[in-house]
Amino acid sequence: MLAGVQRLGKNIGGYHGERIDVQQTREAIESAARNHGWSVSHLPAREHRLPILTRAAQTPTAPRLYVSSGMHGDEPAGPLALLQLLQENRWPDAHLTLAPLLNPGGLARNTRENEDGIDINRDYRHFRSAEAQTHAEWLKAQPAFDLTLLLHEDWESHGFYCYELNPDHRPSLARTILDAVAPVCPIDPTDLIDGRPISEPGIIRPMEWPDFNPDQRPEWPEAIWLGVNKTRLNYTLEAPSDWPIPVRVQALASAVRAAVDTHFARLTQSPTP
Repeated sequence: MLAGVQRLGKNIGGYHGERIDVQQTREAIESAARNHGWSVSHLPAREHRLPILTRAAQTPTAPRLYVSSGMHGDEPAGPLALLQLLQENRWPDAHLTLAPLLNPGGLARNTRENEDGIDINRDYRHFRSAEAQTHAEWLKAQPAFDLTLLLHEDWESHGFYCYELNPDHRPSLARTILDAVAPVCPIDPTDLIDGRPISEPGIIRPMEWPDFNPDQRPEWPEAIWLGVNKTRLNYTLEAPSDWPIPVRVQALASAVRAAVDTHFARLTQSPTP
């Protein structure tokens, strides 16, 4: 797919690419989930109902995976990527949790923020938005996750990239993710991405615990909240939204597949005698 793919050149001052029908996308996601044995519930946030999809592993002690998307309303490829993954149904034997539409109001309006002008992904410390507050309260009641993947897009980027939060220095999945994405989507070649210096091409490692003190950061994205409360391995996956949406969807789906397959194969690998 990469050969002949051209960036659209539409994103001048913001995202001006394709949009999705939120209700239609929600119905398709929930239908695909139910067709493959997932449980579907909803978190009430004002007039919105944030879908939560769960499926238990066959093995009670299996690892736990969490994936979210739709946090920013001008990033429509994430929910479509999760829809594709649900339809493919190629998940490992793991306890699975998906939060595919965390900002339905923003997605309907094609705005990064929710209807109150709040960037939900900067609200996981002070919880001014009903979406972040409701979501975090639900997450608090869940067991810890072995891996969390957050699907995003960047309208300014020159290619796909990812953030890695890996304070215990476990075997990294970042290069595996980018290698899987590269055949379908360009990898950002620049040395400064999203205002941050890269650690490796296409990879940002913005903080290292224990040296990093989350309390020093006034606003928390979902990734930091999860890193503090629920996981020791988190990847924020950023597709370049100036490319056509089928490319971005395939890039995010490929990234999730690679991360999940590699990580859970490592976790379930039998020790060498």
